[in-house]
Amino acid sequence: MYTVMFKGLITNNVAEKVLDLFDEMKIGPDQFNLSTLFNACSVLNNNRAMKTGKKLLDEMPENYRNNNITSTSAIDMLMKFGDVESAERIFRSMKTKNIITYNATIKGYVGNEMFEKALDLFEQIHLSLTNVTYTIVFNACAKLCTDRAMKIGKKLLAKMPENYRNDNITSTSAIDMLMKFGDVESAERIFRSLKTKDIITYGAMMKGYVGNEMFEKALDLFEQIHLSLTNVIYTIVFNACAKLCNDRAMKIGKELLAKMPENYRNDNITLNSAIDMLMKFGDVESAERMFRSIKAKGANIYGALMNGYNLNGESWKCFKIFEEMKEKDIIPDEIVWNILIGACSKSGMLHHCQYIVNQIPLNIQNQIRIQNALIDMWGKCGSIENAKNVFDLVVDRDTITYNAMINSFALNGMGTQAVELYREMPNNLRDHISQICVLNACSHAGLLHEARTIFNEISLKTESIITTMVDCLSRLFMFEEAQKLIEDYEKTNTPSIVMYMSLLSGARNNRNSNLSEKIYKRMKTLFPNAKESLAAGVVLLSNIYSSLGKHEEAKTFRSNQIEELGVKVKVGLSWT
Repeated sequence: MYTVMFKGLITNNVAEKVLDLFDEMKIGPDQFNLSTLFNACSVLNNNRAMKTGKKLLDEMPENYRNNNITSTSAIDMLMKFGDVESAERIFRSMKTKNIITYNATIKGYVGNEMFEKALDLFEQIHLSLTNVTYTIVFNACAKLCTDRAMKIGKKLLAKMPENYRNDNITSTSAIDMLMKFGDVESAERIFRSLKTKDIITYGAMMKGYVGNEMFEKALDLFEQIHLSLTNVIYTIVFNACAKLCNDRAMKIGKELLAKMPENYRNDNITLNSAIDMLMKFGDVESAERMFRSIKAKGANIYGALMNGYNLNGESWKCFKIFEEMKEKDIIPDEIVWNILIGACSKSGMLHHCQYIVNQIPLNIQNQIRIQNALIDMWGKCGSIENAKNVFDLVVDRDTITYNAMINSFALNGMGTQAVELYREMPNNLRDHISQICVLNACSHAGLLHEARTIFNEISLKTESIITTMVDCLSRLFMFEEAQKLIEDYEKTNTPSIVMYMSLLSGARNNRNSNLSEKIYKRMKTLFPNAKESLAAGVVLLSNIYSSLGKHEEAKTFRSNQIEELGVKVKVGLSWT
């Protein structure tokens, strides 16, 4: 009778009442009661449940320990508690293990993020697998995404019996796994083969497209759905629209948001995605309205709003929002502090920087992500001493740490120090950003020899690296060498307008009207549709005429070319 009552209470999501009823029991629990009690403790996973569950387990009679159902429930409970060692001891002590016991242990490993152990145990199984086994192993492989995981996952999928292929839960896990592997085609094949698709399957497929940066495909599939949408679907579509930010994405995103049911408007994850989307669209007012309408705001919602302000050039608003967080006793997490540091970087005001830094808890200040952001912030605000102090405190420096410090030197005209740090940086940590930062430092400090040496050492010269070197040479009026770089690049690549703008900017600084005219004509030939960049080129060239005293020629050239391009020149438009 008690077992039936216990099960009923768990089914009705009132597991706490199971423990209340158990406390009233006048007799000791039998093995059936125990299994259900372990399940209730597993569902609750609070202090009371842990205390009750472990006490029951300690007092469990020896003859119950070989009952697979009871022991499997105990393993599941302990895994939920995070007590993996105790769960393993029970597993090892069992004389005969069935597939359900293996499943519970593998699932426990996955729940505790011990994915390699999950695969180790899976490879020891010599029993017929159930759909649950397939699902759990696919999930473990999806989390790992290593060569071993890909091999195991794909091999298991190839052997999966036909009757499991129409199980939506198993097939959805397989789709998620393949998408994580980047094997979109195989995921699409499974999706198409499913006779009946539920909303979770659609969600996995769309999430996979977003994860593989196939945002248009995610929206294509979304428009085919004729099922009730879940909050997960809203979140995924908002994320896809935020990434695209084109007319179609804006239309779909805003229409979906307008139709979103009231009960999803209190879901912080969905609202976070909606605010992020609106901010990416540049619709700050709508994002603010949504933010104000949320009754219970967590740190993540505040973070989404502040991040949006940074994106839209309204960083000063972040400090006001931060004060609101303090008033409401909402504790910023590492992500929020990172966003606030970003706001300080954009404001460039030292008193803002110091005010925020003084309030960051020491345990968070010691996180490498925060330290990297602080180096970048101090560098952008002109306090190279503070940037260097933070850099010196970083114990385990990564690529971003070095890049932030090299860039800080570059921004503050300390080219020699930037080159010295680049030389100190371990080779395995250097990436193309490191190379661009140090070349920029050389460019702004006039260190031509150092720039040439570093450039010649770079084996993989990307478009960005060549553009930076062109900029460096152009600033130092080494136009022939810069043009030769562009010519060599164009032998195997599509021409880059940014390279020409760097060359033209250098020619402007040199007041070289002949070269500037040739560059501008070449740009018009190569990039006839790049109206905004061509307009910037017109401004640069007309400035050269003005600097040479040819004011009428500058005025005529500018008005004629702007009219021909059919664009409006933005106030303050500059390339330097």
